[in-house]
Amino acid sequence: MMKKTTFLALLLAGSSMGAYAQNEKKSEFSPHWSMQIQGGAAYTLGEIAFKEMISPSAAIYAGYQFTPLWGLRAGLTGWQAKGSWVTPQYDYSFNFVQANIDATLNLGNLFGGYKATRIVNPYLFAGVALNGGFNNDDAIAWNNQGHKLEYLWSGKELFPVGRFGLGADFRLTRNLSFNLEANANVLSDKFNSKKAGNADWHFNLMAGFSIKFGGKKKAEPAQEIIAAQEVTPATPATPVTPVETPKEEQKVVQTEQVTENVFFKINSASVSKEGMDKIAKIADFMKANPNTKVNVCGYADKQTGTRSYNKTLSKKRAEVVSKLLESKGISKERIITDYKGDSVQPFSNNVENRVVICITKE
Repeated sequence: MMKKTTFLALLLAGSSMGAYAQNEKKSEFSPHWSMQIQGGAAYTLGEIAFKEMISPSAAIYAGYQFTPLWGLRAGLTGWQAKGSWVTPQYDYSFNFVQANIDATLNLGNLFGGYKATRIVNPYLFAGVALNGGFNNDDAIAWNNQGHKLEYLWSGKELFPVGRFGLGADFRLTRNLSFNLEANANVLSDKFNSKKAGNADWHFNLMAGFSIKFGGKKKAEPAQEIIAAQEVTPATPATPVTPVETPKEEQKVVQTEQVTENVFFKINSASVSKEGMDKIAKIADFMKANPNTKVNVCGYADKQTGTRSYNKTLSKKRAEVVSKLLESKGISKERIITDYKGDSVQPFSNNVENRVVICITKE
């Protein structure tokens, strides 16, 4: 059975990961609530034929997606589980309800970056639960016939649970997806009333729907964004030569400040081709003006990630740009590196705050 379950999980993962859309438009992530409703089949690990241990299963979850990668959900699952006696063969059923809390990781956004219109979004999850068993009358009747079940329980019984699984949402509309999920739950050896000397396992293969609530629909950012600062070079003053006493003409030095904004994708510190071109412009200017230095300051947008994570991300972005300037022949002493995390937002458009701003100075 473990081989069959592993195969199902790998099949689901393979089909999900192979279906990423490569040319979807990027949009901005907004935290949001969601709901999942599922139904399917459950399998309680046992010693008799696989088909004899299949039972119905249902689930309902409410969740919150905090970042493009991480979410948290809570829900109720359950219906029926089974146990078995090998000789003579006898299978019995009982009911349960299980309260779950899971942390979820979006694999599509992890490997492909955030895309609101991605067709397939696979995810992993792991969590803990509390299982409440009831209606164990079949096992009690079998035990009363002289077949001793060493871990027999009656009435209602609670079991701690560890769980993990893999799922995928298939986008139907902006807020509605078809959902497939496989999960495994490990419980106390007492769950099926039999003493085996190891944990009991309960598996589920589920299908249903995921519904997303809220979330802002953002327009795709423009490809070219106006620089944060535009400085017009000072107009050289016209030299004045006194009529009475001609003097040597004074040279007027033009002071110029250059600003370049190197933009990044969400949750990334990789420099794009456009960003490399801007870094090259800064390097060329500094080579032509050996007395100049450059301030390199990294930022992260406030609407994505935590404050501590964004501070680390902005630092990585600034350090990457500084290293690229060094690789183009600019000495480290001429580069002033700084980072602000999300404590400073230089632009009103949230997407533009995923940026390193480079400003030259004398």
